[in-house]
Amino acid sequence: MSGDRQDVRDSERPLALVTGAGRSAGIAASVVLGLARAGWDVAFTYWTAYDARMRWGVEPGAPGELQKKVASFGARTLAVEADLSDPAVPAQLFDHVERELGNVTALVLCHCESVDSGLLDTTVESFDRHFAVNARATWLLIREHGLRFRGRHGSGRIVSLTSDHTAGNLPYGASKGAMDRITLAAARELAHLGVTCNVINPGPTDTGWMTEDQKADLVRVTPLGRLGVPQDCANLVTFLCSAEGGWVNAQLLQSNGGLG
Repeated sequence: MSGDRQDVRDSERPLALVTGAGRSAGIAASVVLGLARAGWDVAFTYWTAYDARMRWGVEPGAPGELQKKVASFGARTLAVEADLSDPAVPAQLFDHVERELGNVTALVLCHCESVDSGLLDTTVESFDRHFAVNARATWLLIREHGLRFRGRHGSGRIVSLTSDHTAGNLPYGASKGAMDRITLAAARELAHLGVTCNVINPGPTDTGWMTEDQKADLVRVTPLGRLGVPQDCANLVTFLCSAEGGWVNAQLLQSNGGLG
């Protein structure tokens, strides 16, 4: 058996559900591919309306291309367009994934609402939307996972991606802080299921949003002298979801090359 498939046999692939994989350059897409390469079947979500609001715009065909790449690793896959600002969607999403692929073993939360604004100019509407997507949906997705988990004790996984960028990005950073607490609380509340729950802060990651000046500044202040790339975070997610990562629990992990 090759190293890429050492965790499970092809006929016994566990299922991961990854949120927020609408862009090929994003961290979530690398997470999806990393898990597929490591022996997982992978369902993932995307939300076109969010990308349409952002300066990078919609990437037509990205979910379909990601599915093809996942399938090339011998994995079953499912792409679901999901508006996680709707509180009814998390349960519907799990229903859909279970119906098509079976029970979820790992839940990886990469989705976000992120629109820059500060303490003085954030609108109530934007604040509420950030908390609906980044905090409330996290709680509802984790709750569904906890209610439905049927795997062996110690095999379940929850990983959330966070950020500490709050100044000048108030609703995003504040709602991600709430995400942290919800995920880490789940490590205690889901202990009877043996589901590990961890948070990763990947730091600034080059997914196409940085200016050239920002890139140069970040390279200067990062001890390893380079930018973070999506695969850096995906490597840690794959480890945390593996059997070898099963003793890491209730942690907020900085995976940022030593950026202070």
